[in-house]
Amino acid sequence: MSERRDPREVLDPDRVVLFDGAMGTMLYAKGVFINQCYDELNLRTPDLVRDVHRAYVKAGAEVLETNSFGANRLKLAPYGLEAQVAEVNRRAAELAREAAGDHVLVAGAVGPLGVRIEPFGPTGRDEARALFREQLQALREGGADLFVLETFSDLHEIEQAILAAREVDSSVPVIAQMTIGQDGITAYGATPEDIARTLDAWGADVIGLNCSVGPQTILDAIEEMTPVTSRKLSAQPNAGMPRDVGGRTMYMASPEYMANYARHLIQAGAKVIGGCCGTTPEHIKAIVEGIRPLVPRQQWRASLRYQLPHTDDLAARRDGGAPADAGEAGGVEPVPFAQRSRWAGKIARGEFVTSVEIVPPRGVDATRMLEGVAALAKAGVDAVNVPDGPRAQSRMGALMTSLLIEQKIGIETVTHYCCRDRNLLGMLSDLLGASAMGLRNLLIITGDPPKMGPYPDATAVFDIDSIGLTNLVSRLNRGLDPGGHAIGTPTAFAIGVGVNPAAIDPAYELRRFEWKVDAGAEFAITQPVFDVGQLERFVASIEHVRIPVIAGIWPLVSARNAEFLANEVPGVVVPDTVIARMRRASERSKEHALAEGIAIAREMLERVRGAVQGVQVSAPFGRVELALDVFGDARSTVAP
Repeated sequence: MSERRDPREVLDPDRVVLFDGAMGTMLYAKGVFINQCYDELNLRTPDLVRDVHRAYVKAGAEVLETNSFGANRLKLAPYGLEAQVAEVNRRAAELAREAAGDHVLVAGAVGPLGVRIEPFGPTGRDEARALFREQLQALREGGADLFVLETFSDLHEIEQAILAAREVDSSVPVIAQMTIGQDGITAYGATPEDIARTLDAWGADVIGLNCSVGPQTILDAIEEMTPVTSRKLSAQPNAGMPRDVGGRTMYMASPEYMANYARHLIQAGAKVIGGCCGTTPEHIKAIVEGIRPLVPRQQWRASLRYQLPHTDDLAARRDGGAPADAGEAGGVEPVPFAQRSRWAGKIARGEFVTSVEIVPPRGVDATRMLEGVAALAKAGVDAVNVPDGPRAQSRMGALMTSLLIEQKIGIETVTHYCCRDRNLLGMLSDLLGASAMGLRNLLIITGDPPKMGPYPDATAVFDIDSIGLTNLVSRLNRGLDPGGHAIGTPTAFAIGVGVNPAAIDPAYELRRFEWKVDAGAEFAITQPVFDVGQLERFVASIEHVRIPVIAGIWPLVSARNAEFLANEVPGVVVPDTVIARMRRASERSKEHALAEGIAIAREMLERVRGAVQGVQVSAPFGRVELALDVFGDARSTVAP
């Protein structure tokens, strides 16, 4: 019996190691549609997967990656396979092992979870690490010789994957690979140097890049990484950028082109070479032949005994004991909250603030809206709240509307900014522009799904949620972008968040509020309050993380309006007693219903004064005079 190859050979700094190419590309070429779960094929059609592995062995690959890139619990759940995580991953490793024999190594492949983790998402780091550990444990049990963590965009997430790999088996080599865009940086703004330094500090044995871009961009990045780390470097580019050819996604880089760049990558410092999307056994065979002059074919026979490095902080990091943002600049001291805006200054002094939520126009003519806002300014309201596509309605954008109001009328705005319609980079661009134009007050919300609105086929982005965006804005206030890089002059946003005292799951709402405060929230505005008791109970529950709370007040205009809010607007609870009052008034006349709605809103305002630091009164259907009626600046002409 021949001796199994030692996986620690991969760590020899002078040895070039050749990985295989794409699994998904090959399975797609064999007729597996993209709407299927490719990881499930390990159980359903194992021969298909095994044949792909064997083709790469025949082409000359020295390491096979398991068919398990998306085989974590979260990504398997949409296919109803979350209970089969261990089975899918164990079988993935077994199939690769069967094809590998004794002279080819098996790398357990693990990709991102498919969700945002803190600080840019709601998934906790411990939770993420547990999900990775579950997958990695099964891969190890199935026969994986080493682990390859690949196609990560978020350094925080790959850190948890590295920690999970060490917890499963600290003797197993770990290759950690990030993915970059055409601009050479990750989606979170990390440069190749940042990637190299950070992954080096976190104890990855091999550091590298894969996917997303072709070999030219990867080569440029490897050249930047080489001077800043002593770790071995890996490079597994796509076969060029994808193109649409006759309705199919095709990768156009030829095997000869990939082989040529493989030589350049080795000369630049990469010693682990392979392919990602679009690469086939033909590409790998060409690379084998192309790098032959640089790499003796028998090199793997050398018997090496490499000692895995150990970093002092790994154990502490498993429990969150070490700083989360290794390699991140500390930023600058934020502008004091009281100095960021008149709105913030009044809150900082403990004064009661007043605001009115208006409705942005449907088209480009903002005349009526500006007239209403001018009336609010004249009445002495502190700020105007500008919603951002509430209930997925299409209206003038909140940022531009806010800018128009501040420039034309002079009253401050509290700009609602939601995560539904923009990816992370779009949000970053918006916020930098908003700050440069002088907008200072933000209310950060996740946003209602498009299916609620008149365009149910519109696509929601939700790249990050309100917690992640709060983190992002907090960093901008310290002069840092999402990757921890200095942006020069910091932003000076007063950071507000939404909260629902009448949430169906109060415990979950409380946890999210705690996370928002931890992320940097400085004030909160509630959903419309119709039950003061609920508000008071909620305020008591957040005493340990208390920030100024501003109560939402909605003047009802009819019984139908009350019933609509109660049944069709997420997060709003209208008690039966309030609905009954509105029904009785509506039976008399529209005028009496409107007067009753104003009376209820005034009652809410007076009753919440002792529990909150301000109110946001909505102007139903854009009628600001109704909001002013609530403040008592105008009197109803209708007797109760």
